[in-house]
Amino acid sequence: MWVLAEQNSVAKNFLCELRDEETQKDAMRFRRNLERIGEIFAYEISKTLSFKNTKINTSLGVKETQELTDYPIIATVLRAAMPLHQGLLNFFDKSESSFIGAYRGVHDKKEHFEIEMDYISSPSLQGKTLIICDPMLATGKSLEKAYHALLRFGIPAKTHIVSVVASQRGVRYINARMPECKLWIGDIDDELNTKSYIVPGLGDAGDLAFGVKI
Repeated sequence: MWVLAEQNSVAKNFLCELRDEETQKDAMRFRRNLERIGEIFAYEISKTLSFKNTKINTSLGVKETQELTDYPIIATVLRAAMPLHQGLLNFFDKSESSFIGAYRGVHDKKEHFEIEMDYISSPSLQGKTLIICDPMLATGKSLEKAYHALLRFGIPAKTHIVSVVASQRGVRYINARMPECKLWIGDIDDELNTKSYIVPGLGDAGDLAFGVKI
């Protein structure tokens, strides 16, 4: 697991602004900060991918160098992850994309809920590198369901999961249920409330990015 907040960088400013309730009033800035963090994750993940030797003709000669050959498939849980997806795509600009419509069903009296899924599209994942992005890793249930639904399109060679804020419980759940997946997390919070929202978290990322849903 790789955690962005464990090292000092300007990314901590982006994380702070995402959490700050005053800054959150600017939806465009909220989306941009998610996109920026997606770009940072893309840069870090790129260090783990495959490159090949190549030669580039410049105006003054030939340069021996390396270029990325392993462009990942970027899978996004709609709708909150769209800015994060765009940040990853800004760097992996030759990547294909998968899209998953997954959401929490109705909470019962004990605040239990099921994950509903009503849409999925994807290119072949067989032998590819897969990145699944979702800004909030709360219980881990939606990510697990999304991951197993994606496997109908092929078995990836490697799978990375990108989240901006995770709970300790969600991290434990993914590590236990999906040990083949590597986690890339912005920051980790200790608690979930009775509705399974991360505390202190940042609120509903989808609503903050795109407006309150009915």
